[in-house]
Amino acid sequence: MSYLVLARKYRPQSFDDLIGQEHVTKTLANAIAQDRVAHAFLFTGVRGVGKTTSARILAKCLSCLGEGGKATGPTATPCQTCAACTEIAAGVDMDVQEIDAASYNGVDEVRRLQEGLAFRPARDRFKIYIVDEVHMLSNAAWNAFLKTLEEPPPHVKFIFATTEVHKVPVTILSRCQRYDFKLVSAKQIGARLDDVLGREKIAAEPGAVSILAREAAGSMRDAMSLLDQVIAYGSEKITAEDVARVLGVADREVMGKLTGAVLAGDAATTLEVLDAVSRQGFDLVHLCRDLLRHVRNIVVAKVCPEAQARELLDIADEEIADVLALAQKVETDDLTRLFSGLSKGYDEIVKSGQVRAALEITLVRLARRPPLLPIDELLVRLGELEKRLASGAPPPTRGGGGTGAGTGGGPSRGRDPAGTFASPAPSSTAPRVAPISRAQPAPQISGALALDAAPAPTPAPIPDEPAPAEVTPLPPSAIIEAPPIETWRRILARIQPLSPSIWATLELAVPTVVTRDRIVLGFEAGSFEDGRAEESDANALVTKEARAFFGADTVVKFDVAAPGSKGGSVASLDAAKRKAARAEARASVEKHPLVQKAIAIFDAELREIRLPAQED
Repeated sequence: MSYLVLARKYRPQSFDDLIGQEHVTKTLANAIAQDRVAHAFLFTGVRGVGKTTSARILAKCLSCLGEGGKATGPTATPCQTCAACTEIAAGVDMDVQEIDAASYNGVDEVRRLQEGLAFRPARDRFKIYIVDEVHMLSNAAWNAFLKTLEEPPPHVKFIFATTEVHKVPVTILSRCQRYDFKLVSAKQIGARLDDVLGREKIAAEPGAVSILAREAAGSMRDAMSLLDQVIAYGSEKITAEDVARVLGVADREVMGKLTGAVLAGDAATTLEVLDAVSRQGFDLVHLCRDLLRHVRNIVVAKVCPEAQARELLDIADEEIADVLALAQKVETDDLTRLFSGLSKGYDEIVKSGQVRAALEITLVRLARRPPLLPIDELLVRLGELEKRLASGAPPPTRGGGGTGAGTGGGPSRGRDPAGTFASPAPSSTAPRVAPISRAQPAPQISGALALDAAPAPTPAPIPDEPAPAEVTPLPPSAIIEAPPIETWRRILARIQPLSPSIWATLELAVPTVVTRDRIVLGFEAGSFEDGRAEESDANALVTKEARAFFGADTVVKFDVAAPGSKGGSVASLDAAKRKAARAEARASVEKHPLVQKAIAIFDAELREIRLPAQED
């Protein structure tokens, strides 16, 4: 007698045996109990999740004759002993026909099928047609099916199965009851494999079953086929090492060692483990994919309470314990950074012609990643360093030694392996960032990099607006010697508190002549400020304040300036000075070693330099 593979030997024979598809079995069982069985069903899902098996079970439920042939109607629990049940299970029932649509996909086959629909079943209650891989039917075959599928004879039932439901026409979908079969969880697959191993009287390690369940990827049939392959290896007891060797995948121990070495920053151990895995002939692309899954499991174990993590982690209980233990040793941000780097590296590894080298470089780069530091902690360190630089204190020694009690200093700060200064002991009263003296304002950096302390000197700040001040008349000699723009600036300072709107207009004027006798202000023709000056009482106000300033009968005239001459106005000159000051400040800050160090640590960029406002 030929050998019967486990997938067929232990094929579910009732809805109770079918695992992972409770939503389907419950709905079908209730429909049978309520006598609400549809005439056409469509079962869809990935391979090996029980579509064809469910179709056979449904056929048995509709055709079961009961023990002794006394059944009066369909039942959700077939007897498994009557002629209908045994023949359907063996695939020889003449009233239940299984059709492979991949082979019989033409319109002629559909027409021959339709010719037999009018005949009643020979023995069973219904003539049932199970059409597997139904998406392979041609368009002509589908069109021939439409009318029959919508209004079949009362003794006919159709059950379609497909892995590619998107290829089925919507006109067919609308005539069927659709059931989507889900992937089977690794825990359910593991439990089923344990049951099969018990019936076969074969011993197996939990780790071995865990690898089989993981590699099945949600397919129960794949799990059974893999188990057949491992059993054929010939070992008295199935071990995790045997499964890993036969299937060419890494076991839980390898995943733990590799992930632990990367998280600990041990690049040498990472390469050693990879070498051992490569020598055993494992698929390194598959290994990288398993690493991604393993890191994801650690993230789940880290961010979720233990009870919730056990529900979300689709792995064996023994592996959950290892994942939970590893999650307690690392930070969440570090794990997400590791997953992100591994995910980006996976794309390069798959496309690379040197898979091993690409995977090694990716893991070495991740193992040598710089440590993550909170931004507040780094700012404290920069502030402390600035205070030492400002006071001229010598840098701390690498060995570190506490400062004397009488010096008032905190604990010494050496350097950590990443090259950054070690953080001082936290204090609830000490400021988190060293304060900056108001007498010596420093540039403030904002944007991607925010540092409130930068000791680099800056040029004198340019005020955004001239501060209003009472100006006393100057002697004639001083007025004559002063540049026109400066004299005009002082007159504007008198106008600002009196009428801010007129001051804002006059600030854009170009002072072509500013003397005791005459002031000529140019406005660009057709500009907004030209019309604003003419409409307002600007001339009268300027005349009044100029005469008070000069102590003479000054005449004020508004003239038309050449286009583009606004560059000579007070506003444009002040804006140019502020721009130059910012550029100089940015150049000073960019060259500062503290800023360069912060940019290197955060992989940041200097976005903006803000000069402090002028203080009173």
